[in-house]
Amino acid sequence: MTNVNKTVKLSNKDRNILVRAPFIGAGDDASALKLLEAAAIVTFDPRHILFRENDPAEHLYCVLNGFVRIYRLNKDGREADIRVCGPGDTFNECLICGSDRYRYNAQTAESTTLARFELPRIRNMIEQEPGVAKAVMQCLSNSLLNAMDCVANDRLQTAPQRVANYLITSGPHGATSYSLRLPFQKSLLAGKLGLAPEALSRAFSTLRDAGVTVRGRVVQVNDIGALRQI
Repeated sequence: MTNVNKTVKLSNKDRNILVRAPFIGAGDDASALKLLEAAAIVTFDPRHILFRENDPAEHLYCVLNGFVRIYRLNKDGREADIRVCGPGDTFNECLICGSDRYRYNAQTAESTTLARFELPRIRNMIEQEPGVAKAVMQCLSNSLLNAMDCVANDRLQTAPQRVANYLITSGPHGATSYSLRLPFQKSLLAGKLGLAPEALSRAFSTLRDAGVTVRGRVVQVNDIGALRQI
């Protein structure tokens, strides 16, 4: 894994993101401190492959800045996004007590800063520190619940409903209309919502009747009430 820009010190902003992540924040102060000390802060260029499916599993990650695509490839090379991880999200928790090989591929979507933890070190800490074990269990529980929510949304929501829900939850609380700049390219949003790019485009077209207009990465929501009725 080359093309790491640099290893950097943990800034106050990065520390605040880490301590709010369930992987660290669910434990006591002593375990949180030990986990913070175990973190290596690294930055990567855009589109850097962090690891590939079936590579030996080495690290657990928490995103501090930027976005990471988690995806699978079929035998024909077709990609399917499983998850898009942003600041505060962790990934590879499933490998702490599971497989010794990565189960998917991971690639940075832009210049990205990550907290990286060595899996063997985390496993040793779990055995020795009850607080760390509690934090990891909370993190695994959250991951399972989020995965179940994603499956439910995929089965219960249409493509326009998924996009509408994203716009509603991403907008300012209490606003009836607002302008939203997508934090990443629309192709990445499609993967995040479990849609093909062309399905996302059709969904945005459908939402025009609800007052949604799109110009590049800027989305204008003119009637949040109408959007909630989708």
